[in-house]
Order: sequence, then C-alpha cells, then structure tokens
Amino acid sequence: MNPIKQLASQTAIYGLSSIVARFINFFFVPIYTRILNPGNYGLATELLAYIALLQVVLTFGLETGFFRYANKDKEHAKILFSTAVSWVLASSGLFILIIFLFSGTLGISMGHPGIYLKYVALILAIDCFTAIYFARLRFENKAWLFAVYKSVKILSEVGFNLLLFFILPGWFKTHPDSILLKFMPATPDYGYILLAILLSAMVSLILFFPQILKTRLSFSREQWKKLMLYSMPLMIAGLPGVANDYVDRILFRYCAPDTSPWLEQLGIYSAVTKLAVFITLFVQMFRYAAEPFFFASAGKDNMKSTYADVMKYFIAFCLLLFLGIAFYADIFALILGKDYRGGMGVLPLVLMANILLGVSFNLSMWYKLSEHTRYAVYITILGLLVTVVLDVWLMPLYGYYAAAWSRLLSYVVMIAVSYFLGLRHYPIPYDLRSIFTYFGVALGLFAISWLAGGMNLWFRLSLNTLLILAYALFVMKFEKLDYRRILAIIQPKLRN
Repeated sequence: MNPIKQLASQTAIYGLSSIVARFINFFFVPIYTRILNPGNYGLATELLAYIALLQVVLTFGLETGFFRYANKDKEHAKILFSTAVSWVLASSGLFILIIFLFSGTLGISMGHPGIYLKYVALILAIDCFTAIYFARLRFENKAWLFAVYKSVKILSEVGFNLLLFFILPGWFKTHPDSILLKFMPATPDYGYILLAILLSAMVSLILFFPQILKTRLSFSREQWKKLMLYSMPLMIAGLPGVANDYVDRILFRYCAPDTSPWLEQLGIYSAVTKLAVFITLFVQMFRYAAEPFFFASAGKDNMKSTYADVMKYFIAFCLLLFLGIAFYADIFALILGKDYRGGMGVLPLVLMANILLGVSFNLSMWYKLSEHTRYAVYITILGLLVTVVLDVWLMPLYGYYAAAWSRLLSYVVMIAVSYFLGLRHYPIPYDLRSIFTYFGVALGLFAISWLAGGMNLWFRLSLNTLLILAYALFVMKFEKLDYRRILAIIQPKLRN
C-alpha cells in the first residue's frame, strides 16, 4: 500500500473512537457552562491541568521507548513490555500513597477538597498503567481493538456525566442520608467532572483485565536501563511540552488581572478552548497513527520525501479546519453558556496554536528517528520559557488574550529552532513554498472575513462559506488535484 494511504487509513481507525465518542463528549461543554459558573469550571480546569502535567511524569515516556526498541528487537518485545508495566505500576502506586497521606494539607493550601485530590491521584495512576497496554495494541497494529477500547472508555465517561449531573442530584433530595454524599456534594460542582473521569478510567482498567491477568510481571534491569536512557529525555522534554498547553491554566491563579477573579478568567478561557476540539482531535488521532508509522518505515527508500509530503498535507487540512471553525464562530459560540461567550475573541489564536502543535510533532520525528532525543529537552524548555515569561509579563494586563498569544508564539519559536536543528542532523526536504503559501492564503482569507465583521450575520456567513470553498479550490489547483477523480472515488462510498 502507498505509505501516505496507509497512514491515512491508520489515522482514520485510531481516530474513530475520538471522532465519535469525543464528539459526543464535546456536547457536555454546554452542560458544564450552563450548570457550573465560570469560577467553578475554572477550579476543574486547574486540576485537569495538573493531571495532564503529571501524566507525562508518571508514564516516563515509556510508550515511545517501547515502540522504538520493540520495533528494533521484536524478540525482546515481551520483556520490554513487562519491564515497562512493572515500573509504571510501582511508581503509580507510590504516587497514590503520597497523595492519600497528604491530601488534607494539599487541599487546604490549594483551596480544593482533599477527596478531590484523591480522585486526581487515582485517575493518574489508572491512566498511566493502562497507557502501556494501549501502547502494546498500537505496536501490534490492533487499531480496531484500540479504537473500541477508547470508545468504551470515553462513552462511559459520557454516561457517568449524565448520571452524576442529571440523575443523582434529584436522588439526593429523596435520600439525604445517602453514603454517596461522603464522596460528592448534593449540588453539582466540579467534583462531578473528576468523578466521571475516575469511573471511566476504572472501566478502561476492567477492559484490560484479561490481558492484565496474562501479564507475567518480570523486571529486566538491562531492558529498563535501555528504555529509560531513551525515554527519560522524551519525558523531560514532554513535560515542558505539555506545560506549554497547560501552564497558563496554573498561572491564572497568580497572574490574572485584578479587575476580574482569576477563577472566572480561567473558566471562560478553558471553555473557549474546548471549541477547538476538531483540530485537537485530528492532531491527536494523527499522532496515534503517525508515530508507529514513522518508526516502522525509518530507513526505507524515499521515506524522507514521504515525511515532507505528510507535513504539507497535514498543514493544508488543518488550515481548512481552522477556517471552518473561525468563520462560523458566531454559531459555535451558542454552544457555551452566556457567561462564557465574552471570550470568543481568543478562539482564532487557540485554533492556530493547536495547528502549530501538530506541526511541532511532525518536526519532532527527526530527533526521535536519529536518536538525538536530548534536543527535545532544549527545544521544549525554550518553548516553556517563552510561554511563562510572556504569561507573567502580559497576563496581568490582558488576561486570557495574553495566555492565547503566549502559547501561539511559544510554538512559533519551538518550530523555528526544531526546523533548523533538523537541517543539521536529519534533513527532511519540507516543501516550504507550499507550506507558507497555504498559511498565507488561509490567513488572508481570515483577514477578509474579519474586516467584514460588522456586516449582517447572514451576509458574513455566506461570505465565509465562499471563502472556505475558495481555499479548498486553491489547494486542489495548487496541488494539481483532479476534483472529478476525487468525486468519482467519494460518490460510490457515499452511496454505500
């Protein structure tokens, strides 16, 4: 099969669970933003940011390390897997013990109930443990099973959200002495979100239970050392990389403008970023498929040119998504509660930052494939420094606008540094002319739409539809694609 077609097929399968289940889960945003006030939603956002950061630490980058060495030495894949599972199991267990012992003290200092911190610890431990099993499914090319397990996990989270937010509050009114009130308040708050995530993580653990029972825990110091030497730099690099996405959520507590409570600023900003879900999902499912694809195809003839084509088509499609969401922002705003819609101005910045995150992932393959993973540390720490400095400097003045700009500029710096280092150590012939042309055309069309911002809503929506079609036609013309041939392929599938 053509490598590009194979990657596209894998991307579609791995993304199936995310497209269907997360799309459903996305519709809890209007529920959260209508039931919870911005301050309460801001508290949830802060804890979820800590979960994202600590998840990188507790997995130690072992997913990528397992891919690397299992593909190079398939005879030792079982002992590699067992060693990774044993290490994550031990480290996660220690983390749970520490949080449970000090949850009261931490809760008081952070302003969160201690039991909510226990929920966070359990979520992290279970997710990090099952992440290794999900990694093995990807290594074994069991894409459909991966998609099914992910779908069940996310759909169960949807079900638990429905139960907690719509059923239990009424049940508590008739059962005021229920033992469940020891775990959650009678009136919905952000703890309901955490509990729904925890219960869905337990469902994921149950799904892997047959495989867990078959796992013979054994620890190879030799394999562990090899894994850690490769994976630890990626973990260290991954931490500031994830921090680029979430450190602004943590800094709101300390740097938000005095004119508005930090919790409300954070809640509004977080709700608006949820509207970028379609780009986020595409980048995520692309990554699931691309990483094993890149490793498995390393060293084959003409693969560098394939990597370059992947980057070009990835950017072209992401920009189409960017225009599709930004041009219909008035409609997407209705998803949010009224108290949150004042932050819609940051949406284009968030969308573009998510695209650049995907570009950064594509570029990162040069140091993963050439085993120069130490450069990942330098690049991502530089990006984190840019984010933190700009947030601390500008957030007291501009609030969540500063947070959005900081993320965007941070990715620009990381991409530039990574690209020029890649030219030196693992040059890939990226088609910069096409890439910059696509960005220029998309941003130019966005500028036209922005200038028409004061016009009648229906006029703007009609104009924006024409602009999207213009972008799609331009890309097809630029790439010399025959639209009639594309339609001939698509139409029979649509009929089926």
